[in-house]
Order: sequence, then structure tokens, then C-alpha cells
Amino acid sequence: MSSDGGYDAIADLYDPWSRSVTEDIEFYVAEARKARGGPIVELGVGTGRIAVPTALAGVPVIGVDSSERMLAVCRQRASEAGVAALLDLRLGDLRNPPVTERVRLVTCPFRALLHLHSEGERLEALAAVRGLLEPGGRFVFDVFAPSREDVEETNGRWLERERGIWERADWDVERRVLLLSVRGASGETRMRLAWLAVEEWRALLERAGFEVVACYGWFDRTPYSGGEDSVWIARVPD
Repeated sequence: MSSDGGYDAIADLYDPWSRSVTEDIEFYVAEARKARGGPIVELGVGTGRIAVPTALAGVPVIGVDSSERMLAVCRQRASEAGVAALLDLRLGDLRNPPVTERVRLVTCPFRALLHLHSEGERLEALAAVRGLLEPGGRFVFDVFAPSREDVEETNGRWLERERGIWERADWDVERRVLLLSVRGASGETRMRLAWLAVEEWRALLERAGFEVVACYGWFDRTPYSGGEDSVWIARVPD
């Protein structure tokens, strides 16, 4: 779902690149605990940044990702944490996840839905999620839309996000597309991300047959009142 080398190219770089992103872990683990024992489905499971802590909390996870290398890293992390038996990792796409089980919770952390570039792709993915959920089941995800200040401060510049790991954001505000380049000693890639306004995400969810339970402005569950980040909880009607 990403361009050029995709996530395979930065599988060994991904964890050090994202090491400072921790604020969402407790939130997603808490949501997983509400799923009454699981399993839950995590779309865009990556290297297990969320899935491994979820498994450590005793919740089984069916993890789907389009990168074989990221899944390999996730398996290794799960093994080292002693929770390999609780992670069922599957190669697949957000729009057609290889899951036949029906579950109480589907999650899609760390803005993974931004890899979908058209309304058709987004609706296809939302329909797939809805098909995985039992009546009353929940879909939890987070996305962002950049502020003008963020665009102005980062556009076209290589910035050292972590030691020895650089990223560059090339923003197309008119088309609402971000080309995000990441490079380090063990790999480099470029990803194409497309963002929407909060009102548009709400309309898509409702069009796909979801009820919006909450839209937060951050993982501390503060109600959304503007800003770059939005965290969503939606449910399938009973």
C-alpha cells in the first residue's frame, strides 16, 4: 500500500524510526481488553508495536499486513516477548483482509487508513471491516490532517527524526497528498498518504453502515475540537 520500496524496505528500520510513538499503545490495549477475550483483528499490524503489548495483556490478535518483512519482524518480537501463540499473522490488504472469523473489535492504528487514496478504496476497506464485525462490534482507528504550520515547517526538508534516521515530507495541500520519504542505514522508502477532513471520515463511516460512538482529539479521550489528529470509535448496529 506504500510506494517505491514499501514497508519491506524499512522493516529493520521501522522500530527505531517509530520508537518515540508510544502514546497510542495504552489506548489500543484498553480497547482490546473490552473485546471480552478476543480475538481481535488488527489491520496494518506492522512489526507488532501495538499487537505485542495487546497479546501481553492476554488478548489474542489476528494481525494483517501487506509487508512480509514487517510480519517477519513482528513474529520475532512476539517470540521474544513470549506471546507468539497469541498472534496469528496473515499477509493481506486492508481492502480484502484474509480473515473469515467474526470478531468484536477491529483496529487500524497509526494512521494506516491514509494509505488508501480514493473514496472507492476507503469504502471498500470500511465494507471489509464491517463484514468482519459481529453486531455491536467496534472499529477503532486514528488518522490525521496536517495543520498549516506543520506543512510550512516540514515541507521539502530532510529532518532527523531519530538518530541516523531521516524523513522528508513533501506536501501537496491542494490534492491532500503527502509523499513521506524515510531513510536510514538499513533501508529507505517513500510512502504516499492521503488525508481527509474529520467531517469526511464521519460521512464515510456512516455511508458504510457504522454508527460513530466517539471522535477524540487524542488518545487521552479528549473530545475532538479541531487539530491534526482524530481517533475514532465506530460500531456496527445491533
